[in-house]
Amino acid sequence: MDDEKSQHLMARRSLLLLIDFQARLMPVLSGGTEAINSAIWLGGIAQALEIPVWLTEHCPDKLGASAPMTHLLSERTRCFTKRSFSALDAQDFRKALEQIGCDQLVVCGAEAHVCVMQTVLSLCGAGYRVALVADGVASRRPREAALGVARCEAAGASIVSAEMVAYEWLGCADHVLFGDIHRRYLKPRAAEHLTFPGLGG
Repeated sequence: MDDEKSQHLMARRSLLLLIDFQARLMPVLSGGTEAINSAIWLGGIAQALEIPVWLTEHCPDKLGASAPMTHLLSERTRCFTKRSFSALDAQDFRKALEQIGCDQLVVCGAEAHVCVMQTVLSLCGAGYRVALVADGVASRRPREAALGVARCEAAGASIVSAEMVAYEWLGCADHVLFGDIHRRYLKPRAAEHLTFPGLGG
């Protein structure tokens, strides 16, 4: 498979970006629990596969820190504070992204129609390949989340589920970590009833 031409998400080219899952924002989101659970689930798989996990916090003095995500912090995790709605407009984030060399960004976060959407639009405009996780984003109002996701898709982002991402990262059942990830993440999730906040339900 020609990696450069492939439409598949590849672990070695990927970065997981978790946007503004902040303590004071979570309680007012429709579908927020489902979105954050998907993001945490995907974050665990990313860590197992040594994929960088980055967090952003928007005006943390007002919205609080990323409390639900603290257990994902590791040497491969970075957290960026910002005041711009698009993370790419934050100078330190943009510079770090240019330096790390990942051209595929898998995005979860809140709110889907504000900071998530504006970040995705900026990333697509800058030439990055973006996969927006429909079960990993949420807004206060479901209809606005759906509109935000639709705008991202129109801009060139692929709309995916967390499970789609996990299987693409693994690539095949012969992956050395497939058995462990299947036992810890994939099999338990298969029994769950999932909703997709980013698609309006």
